[in-house]
Amino acid sequence: MSSLEELQQLIHKKYGIEPDKLDANASMLEQGIDSLALVEFLFEVEEKFKVSLESYPDINSLATLSKAIDELRAAQTA
Repeated sequence: MSSLEELQQLIHKKYGIEPDKLDANASMLEQGIDSLALVEFLFEVEEKFKVSLESYPDINSLATLSKAIDELRAAQTA
């Protein structure tokens, strides 16, 4: 399962938004996740994937979040 798919499943579990209703390139705020929930979600993502998103301050879509996770995972294994 790709990190994008894992993120979609996590959002579904946490917020009840169906994965097929999520546009990976659209702002998560525009998809029904408010700013506080987004911050909480990002903390949960950091725990789940064991990464720090500190150097990625402009994450607002699933696509950018997935890309950041993939980059951080690759750096961990290098």
